[in-house]
Amino acid sequence: MKDNKRIQKEALIISAAEKVFGDVGFKNAKMDDIAKNAGITKVTLYTYFQSKENLYLAITHRALQLLIDKYYETIDKNKEKTGLDCVISIFETFMYFCEQHFLYSEALLEYFAMVRSTSDGADESRLTEAVKDSIYYVKLQDIQNLPFKLTVKEIERGKRDGSIQSSIDPMLTTLHGWTSVIGYVKVISASGTNATPLFKVSLHDLKTLNLKIARHMFQTRSF
Repeated sequence: MKDNKRIQKEALIISAAEKVFGDVGFKNAKMDDIAKNAGITKVTLYTYFQSKENLYLAITHRALQLLIDKYYETIDKNKEKTGLDCVISIFETFMYFCEQHFLYSEALLEYFAMVRSTSDGADESRLTEAVKDSIYYVKLQDIQNLPFKLTVKEIERGKRDGSIQSSIDPMLTTLHGWTSVIGYVKVISASGTNATPLFKVSLHDLKTLNLKIARHMFQTRSF
């Protein structure tokens, strides 16, 4: 029972932190404001989360777990379709996820930037003590590669069913697709909820073009 109450309290605090970070950003957020938003004292907050960084990693873990769940849903919905259709749907799922969750998309991009800069966590000199002490950093490491592995698996299925050309390198193409989506994500993250056409081009048309290019890439034998 105590464990359940602690889990519920942690979830409440993480949701409160999401609200504060979303309103004022990570740098401007204060633990006092997070405690107030959660309806608890600052002392209670620190018994659960000892730093803003730990809270931000908790949000990042929530974001990545939700994204993975969305990937599984997409794969299940497309299991009777071709591997190519499923991969394109995965890309679209990621783009839609980022459209709906600006804070989550920013947190994920920052986390993967940290992963790259620390050689996948091997160079701990680049990590703060708060990050190294965070259980959520450990949890993130456990699942950080799963979105890529799920995409690779569907690309391989597409190669088997003939919808994706056989010379495609599954992981290389997955990473290419990921980086392409990141460009789109950075545009919408900068726009936030006040998204407007960029150079008179709608973001919807930009997303549609990205997906068309991805489909063409998987089908073109000269790639």
